[in-house]
This record gives sequence, C-alpha cells and structure tokens, in this order.
Amino acid sequence: MNLSELTTEAADPRFAGIDSMSVAELAATMNAADASVPGAVAAALPRITAAIEASAERMLRGGRLVYVGAGTPGRLGVLDASECPPTFSTPPEQVFAIIAGGESAIVAPCEGAEDDEEAGAAAVDEAGVGPLDTVVGIASSGRTPYVLAAVRRARERGSLTVGLSCNAGTPLSAAAEHGIEVLVGPEVISGSTRLKAGTAQKLVLNMFSTIVMVRLGKTYGNLMVDVRATNGKLRERAVRMVRTITGAERAEAVAALQVNGYSVKQAVVALRFGLSPQEAAGRLARAGGRLRAALDERTIGERA
Repeated sequence: MNLSELTTEAADPRFAGIDSMSVAELAATMNAADASVPGAVAAALPRITAAIEASAERMLRGGRLVYVGAGTPGRLGVLDASECPPTFSTPPEQVFAIIAGGESAIVAPCEGAEDDEEAGAAAVDEAGVGPLDTVVGIASSGRTPYVLAAVRRARERGSLTVGLSCNAGTPLSAAAEHGIEVLVGPEVISGSTRLKAGTAQKLVLNMFSTIVMVRLGKTYGNLMVDVRATNGKLRERAVRMVRTITGAERAEAVAALQVNGYSVKQAVVALRFGLSPQEAAGRLARAGGRLRAALDERTIGERA
C-alpha cells in the first residue's frame, strides 16, 4: 500500500493556507470544493446506472441490498439503509449495512477494524448472502482490507458485487463486478475523506436505494406512498398524499387512512373503488403492491 499514490490522500496546494483563513474564507473555500462533487458523480453515472439496473433486477426477485464499509463509509451505509424502512416500509432485512467493528463502530471510532480481512469475509458469511443479493462495498481509498475481503467473499457466494470508491484503478473496482469510481480529487484537509469523498458516497447511495425502490413500485409518481406513518408529521404527509391522488376531502382521507391502518396505497385504492380494507388489500396484492397498477382497471381485470 502506498497512500501517496491516492488522490484522496494528496495535499492540494490550493488549500495550504487554510489555517490562516478567516471563518468566512474557510466556508467559501469548502463550499467551492464541495461544488465539484456533483460533476464527479455525473462522470460516473454510466457505471452507477449499470450497477443499479443489475441490483434492481435481483431485488425484484426477492434479493437484498447490503452495504459494507469501515469508518465513515460504513456509517454512510448504515445511514442509507436505516432510512429505507420508514421511507419505503421495507423490512429491516431487505436493505441493511455491515460496518467493520460492529454496531459500536457506528458512534465510536474503531479504526483498526478496517484491516481485519477475516472479519470482513466472516460478516458476509454470517449475513448468508446469495445469488439474488447485491453487496456494495464502500471505501474512499478503494483498498480497505475489510471491505475488499467482504466483496470477494460475496462474489464467491454468487452475489452481485459493487465497489464504490473515490480513486482510479482501485483493488475494490477489480474485486467487484461493477466498479464505481467517483474521482473527487484531494480534500480540503489532506486525507480527510469524510469531506468530498463522503459527500460523493452519500450522493451515490441516495441514488442506489432510491432508484431501486422506485423500480420496486415503492412510489406513485414522486410520492412516497409506502411511507410508514408513525408520527404526526408522517400521518399528515399520508393525508396529503391520499388527497392529492384521489381528490378526497380531508375528513374522507383521514377516515380512509384510519380504517386502512394508515396505509396510503390501501386507502387510495379503497377510496377510488369503494372497497373494504380487505378488498383493497387484495386488489393491491394482485397488482404486486404497485399502486399505479392497482388503479388500472385493465391490469387488475386481467389478473382477477
């Protein structure tokens, strides 16, 4: 390993005087550096697209999405996975993250864990990944031993493998079927890859989970109709969605949600066709849980 060869470890002379800058100058400098990240992500879109398409195809057949990382990349994986159940009502086991050092590493640094190759491979074995699953290894450097071992073992087990890094020609890209390299360049603070590299990884993970869920029918247009309405804000969001889709008055939308367990999709179907909760649930089931299909008379007629 030669860190000096990694662009994410390089010292950019443009940032050599940051310790002499004012707060305003530092804020402007960091903002300007961050503005380059979306362009780097855009350059990687063909590879990102191919990986998401392959993953969605497997998840449509019952596969899982598994993130693996150490340190900041691991925490970003945990963050993205943890947002899927409330946003899309996914079961916890459908999208989840493995982080080097275990759950305690989410809040407390466990830097040595990233070098443990045996633990990376063992974590994948313990998760029982298989041919329908997608394992996304995340490592800014593209050479983290824990992540490399996890991706290699996942590939041995037949899983689709994706490597997300922020350097060119990385071992992680070589180990995975789909190598995604988002080249953000040197950080404002040399080697602090929680900055531009972390931002790039978050953007890509946002795309990955969101687009896969859209492909799985978890939205209606751009409405998150599979939201788990577990608090006041989300219940109000559910009411607005039902009204937007059906044109119902507020009281009617609230009543439909209440008798349908605050399922937006079920409430919409019940209102549209005058169905009981059981009948609405059955119609959705025949449509594969996709609201647009459930509202299509021809589609359901063919499946009835």
